Amino acid sequence: MDIHDMFPMVTGFMNYGQQTIRAARYIGQSFMITLSHVNRLPVTIQYPYEKSITSERFRGRIHFEFDKCIACEVCVRVCPIDLPVVHWRLETDIRKKRLLNYSIDFGICIFCGNCVEYCPTNCLSMTEEYELSTYDRHELNYNQIALGRLPMSVIGDYTIRTITNSTPIKIIRGKALDSKTITNY
Repeated sequence: MDIHDMFPMVTGFMNYGQQTIRAARYIGQSFMITLSHVNRLPVTIQYPYEKSITSERFRGRIHFEFDKCIACEVCVRVCPIDLPVVHWRLETDIRKKRLLNYSIDFGICIFCGNCVEYCPTNCLSMTEEYELSTYDRHELNYNQIALGRLPMSVIGDYTIRTITNSTPIKIIRGKALDSKTITNY
């Protein structure tokens, strides 16, 4: 017969001591991780007043150039949800399609970029605009006029502080700034 079997209370105290040491070690490790993050800059931004600069490959709202479109409907065929609506009329005298209307509903669009990638005339392009929120979902259905408007660049808007994760970046006048200059931290 073992002493631990005779006195289960002693075994409990031994396990309790080991568990206490293990818990103290975990708390110490967590505290060290917390201390290593104290000197870092904040990750969050004050959104309406500060905006992060999007990358070159960012897939935002689609820009459409009406004059370049040949109404081939490749964009509709490659779209996974058949989203772009293309209305055209066949001109019999010149035997070509004439584009009448082009629209995309951004309430349904998944911003995959297939339409932009496969367009043979490059009349579609992705912009850096991502603020598409409205109170009425029907306002997200953009026709060729709304799609033709270029958004204001976040970098060019002097009322907004731009935040970036990369240092250094180039802004408008070719003057190199680092993130501390931009964010004032």
